[in-house]
Amino acid sequence: MDLLVGTFVLRPYVFAFLAVFIAAGVADLGWRRTLAFTASVWPVALVAELSSTRTGFPFGFYQYTGLTVGRELFIADVPFIDSLSFVFLAYAAFCLARAALAGRAAPRWVMAVASGGLMMALDVVIDPLAVRGDRWFLGPMFAYATPGLYFGVPLSNFAGWVIVGAAGVGVYLAVISDDSGRRVWPGVALYYAVLGFNLTMTVEIGELLLAAIGATIHLVVALSVWSIHRKPGAELRPQSRGIQRL
Repeated sequence: MDLLVGTFVLRPYVFAFLAVFIAAGVADLGWRRTLAFTASVWPVALVAELSSTRTGFPFGFYQYTGLTVGRELFIADVPFIDSLSFVFLAYAAFCLARAALAGRAAPRWVMAVASGGLMMALDVVIDPLAVRGDRWFLGPMFAYATPGLYFGVPLSNFAGWVIVGAAGVGVYLAVISDDSGRRVWPGVALYYAVLGFNLTMTVEIGELLLAAIGATIHLVVALSVWSIHRKPGAELRPQSRGIQRL
């Protein structure tokens, strides 16, 4: 219980995003499919983090500093809240992908890959900010064995985010019979709330070039999503049915 309380005290903003995810997910998908989404994405993210800290796949080789061991929950060498964060990030990206592809009978793999790509777009801001955690209240949580080309982040990390996002959403889409939802826009708002928080913190620590590049990338993403959303739908091919009805 002390570790759970400590996790909340150390990462209140993450729990705020999780609370928004739960509220938006239940309103959008219903509680059963929200649980199914969590159960689909979180294990994929956890395995990816455990693998990356040992083999470098898929995010690139990095290590958590362990400075908060004894103060928050860990699973092996990975902070529990880190892998759990992928759930609301994937859901937000999934909602934005659904908003873009609304009215199109896109194959489920297209929806999964689009979700992975949009989740990776968030990481263009998230990870460079996180590796500078010693300059804001996140703290020095982790470090890459070899700093990468993009503000210290290796390009393999971004490929890893696409893989994890696409795989997690893909698992979810494989176990449901209907991938439609009731209210996609709260999830889209969550996407931009996460982006806004990270851009704000990036400006706060004085990384103005990183903030400008991240904002520009997401302006292009937003315009692309809006253009696709507004374009008359084209039938791509009938959607496949899930293997389990929820």
